[in-house]
Amino acid sequence: MTIAIIGNQSLMPRAFRLGLNQWSQSDGRAGSPTWAGAANAAIVPADEDFGSCLEILKIQTVTSIRYMRRTPINPGSYLRISARVKAIAGNLPQVRIAAFAGNAAGENVAGVTQVGPAVALPGYGQVVEVSAIVGSGRREGVDMPWGRNAAFGHFGLDLTGDNNGSIRIESVVIEDVTAAFVPGMLDWVDVRDFGAVGNGVADDRAAFLAADQAAAGRGVLVPEGSYFIGSDLSIASPIRFTGTLRMPRAARLALTRSFDFPSYASAFGDETEGLKRALQALLGFTDHAVLDLCGRVVHLAEPITIAGAVPGMTSFANRRVIANGQISITPGPAWDTATVTSVATYNPNQSLTLSGVGNVANIEIGSRVAGNGVGREVYVRDKNLAQGTLTLSNPLYGGAGTRSYTFHRYRYAFDFAEMEQLSRFNFDDIEFLLEGNASGVMLAKTGTMNCFRDCYFTRPKDRGITSIGSACQGMLVDRCEFLSNEMGDLAQNRSTIALNVNNNDTKIRHSRFIRFAHFAVMNGGGHMIEGNHWFQGDNAQNGVRFGGLILTQTNVQATVTGNYIDNCSIEWTNEHDAAPDFLGDEYSFGGLTITGNTFLASNTTLGFNWLVVKPYGSGHFIHGLAVMGNVFKSLVNKITRIDRVDTTFADLNYQRMRNIQFQGNMFNGVNTYVANPVDISHSQATAANRWLITVDKALPFNGWVRNVQSVVATSAITNSANTRVSEMPWVQTQLAANQRQIALNWNAAVRGSVSLRARMDNPD
Repeated sequence: MTIAIIGNQSLMPRAFRLGLNQWSQSDGRAGSPTWAGAANAAIVPADEDFGSCLEILKIQTVTSIRYMRRTPINPGSYLRISARVKAIAGNLPQVRIAAFAGNAAGENVAGVTQVGPAVALPGYGQVVEVSAIVGSGRREGVDMPWGRNAAFGHFGLDLTGDNNGSIRIESVVIEDVTAAFVPGMLDWVDVRDFGAVGNGVADDRAAFLAADQAAAGRGVLVPEGSYFIGSDLSIASPIRFTGTLRMPRAARLALTRSFDFPSYASAFGDETEGLKRALQALLGFTDHAVLDLCGRVVHLAEPITIAGAVPGMTSFANRRVIANGQISITPGPAWDTATVTSVATYNPNQSLTLSGVGNVANIEIGSRVAGNGVGREVYVRDKNLAQGTLTLSNPLYGGAGTRSYTFHRYRYAFDFAEMEQLSRFNFDDIEFLLEGNASGVMLAKTGTMNCFRDCYFTRPKDRGITSIGSACQGMLVDRCEFLSNEMGDLAQNRSTIALNVNNNDTKIRHSRFIRFAHFAVMNGGGHMIEGNHWFQGDNAQNGVRFGGLILTQTNVQATVTGNYIDNCSIEWTNEHDAAPDFLGDEYSFGGLTITGNTFLASNTTLGFNWLVVKPYGSGHFIHGLAVMGNVFKSLVNKITRIDRVDTTFADLNYQRMRNIQFQGNMFNGVNTYVANPVDISHSQATAANRWLITVDKALPFNGWVRNVQSVVATSAITNSANTRVSEMPWVQTQLAANQRQIALNWNAAVRGSVSLRARMDNPD
């Protein structure tokens, strides 16, 4: 802008007394007739009010006087044009300031106001000042807003009304009054000064860009009004909104110096729309990495979906963060679950496909699948309308067949299900205040290393974090809290789940999960579950308890370390297996390490167990399980034992057990001590060649006695003559119908005491 260097003295027109050849009788452009030599115009040298002045006899309908030199007017500047006039004789006309608005090419700027308000002269000899203000912006008090296309003006006045009146004009004065319209000009640049209209219809994008360029490090001000921006807009200056923006959904707004949620909420006058637009910018511009909510509560009236926020965005893999605020759900129908029931056919040879799906068009991607033969947390990952098929997140265990399925589509505060891939997306220090109205976050179809850190999921309606594909690969959940919406319900009546996983290598650490149906349903392997507390009890006496952590892959390579596991089980299944029977060319249950945890139960039934293995098919066994250094404690009521095989579908093959370590655990309020290997003491009071020793429920999962590692005499072994016998016995295992009896065989009948170390497995 050149406001500072123009100055009022430079703006002043040439005085009338110096000649009228610079004063036009029309629009002021070169070549127009001047007032020099006009018969109805004369210079009065000494008027009592004006001194030297111009006297004109009005003889035309509109008598115009325009200064012919160009007076510059720049975007952001405001000029006041004024003149003192009086009637001398004849009829009394009206007087108005008038001008010619010229663009850089010297042409008239069409469509802008080029006359000021008319003033009627009240009588002869009475001095009247007429004035008008011209400028680029539509501001209060601006009579002639010219926009940013005007480069100069030919200023003067018009005499209108009755003819045959003599009028004296003292002078035409042009003053720079920009400071009156833009106080604090060094700090803020107003978009109206660069032609922004703010009527919600005219495209104000060019004005915003011009204001941004002129700001040169200062701020840009968007005053009251509705400003339509027709395409992508990037503002490099700090910006403050009083008015609001309207933009096409595909157009993106990048506020590079004001990239935070409050700025976007102000820009669009709506918190949901503001968050959508901020997310669009976060994923759409390389110089936005962290969307700071600035501690604000964001009230969402509807889910934030990719189609609704970032149309056309299908893949993103750079680190992006939403941080520091609260997402609060405004109740309404936008959060209602959609439920569709349809018949479909499943073929285990195409384990992730449902075919022949009726009503497929109405089944949404991201729907949870329920029905006979469907394991927990199976979702619709994709669909093909032409072929009538659905792609699933996990296989179904129920085998081939045509069945009826129900599809539940929950609504999430952030829903990325439409994206093919999203990686390295982070939520930091966010509270999802869901209050039973919505679920938390649905991940994209694929991706890696998405992260939730220091977040709170408060009362999700159905789910906290949902994976419908492999975007949970390497997911981090650190220092978060998940509070159920069903905390007052009995455990058996709950349906909400904090999170699910379909892929490998997640890290769930130092987090808290309170009173869900399940804390996590996890397929895949390589998981590290460390330092968490999950609690699923209720206030019932002798209450039933269910799985907290559900592992649905047989060979998990997972560690569960240093957790507080409260009133729920670790349940290990293979429910996400299209062929759940053990086929011989696959791994069975193995690779699980459970160490250093505190297991607690209270007011539960005698039959509750903390470790449950549930094979969904026959022939399975355990080949790699370490349960070491844990504390198992039952309060109020005792329980029978810590472990169990759920034989709803099948039992384990105890003949093939291998490499199971149950050692160094502590038991309180548990009737049966469980260990492998287990130490057994036996005293034989009556001499016999064959000692039968029953291992009664001491081995994990009531396993068979398959090996005896050692036999140590703890007293003298003597025969019937009370003579000491030094020979060693030979050992038989897997005796009796339950395969849990040992025989020590001696050459002669002997008696005494021994300690044995027995195993349910082969150690390697």
